[in-house]
Amino acid sequence: MLNEKLQQAINKQINAELHSSYLYYSMCAYLQNNGLSGFAHWTKIQAQEELTHANKFFDYVNERGGRVTLTAIEAVPTEFDGVLAVFKQIKQHEELVSELINNLMDVALSVNDHATKSFLQWFIDEQVEEEANVQAILDNLKLINGEGHGMLLLDRELMTRVFVDATQTGA
Repeated sequence: MLNEKLQQAINKQINAELHSSYLYYSMCAYLQNNGLSGFAHWTKIQAQEELTHANKFFDYVNERGGRVTLTAIEAVPTEFDGVLAVFKQIKQHEELVSELINNLMDVALSVNDHATKSFLQWFIDEQVEEEANVQAILDNLKLINGEGHGMLLLDRELMTRVFVDATQTGA
């Protein structure tokens, strides 16, 4: 049975993952509207990933005999100040998500729940990868100053991203 304190914390994380998906969909809409279909594609796949993360937490709570309680998802911005600003916000957001996962791990450790500790390790590793991927895109955007032919090439490169449900591999 899942500890009540941990169940509440995981339910908050489910909401955070759904919020992340909603945020990435909003960014996708903005980027698509601005003719950046590769960047939009990248953020749409990111939105799908966040939904799979929410589902993984959802299933875990149920597997442990807990109860999922969904709450309202906080509104997200719909306007951004260009693609560089979008990816700076993505970097900040992924850092926040890492902090939330780390805090969740702290709760699991405080209630001595080794199963949840094991479960959360995947998310900790995933966040390291997420932050590195976003930083690489940000570095490229800074090199090309968010403009010119470099933007076209980067947009095309991001269009090649393929969604893989990583929660089903190595989980």
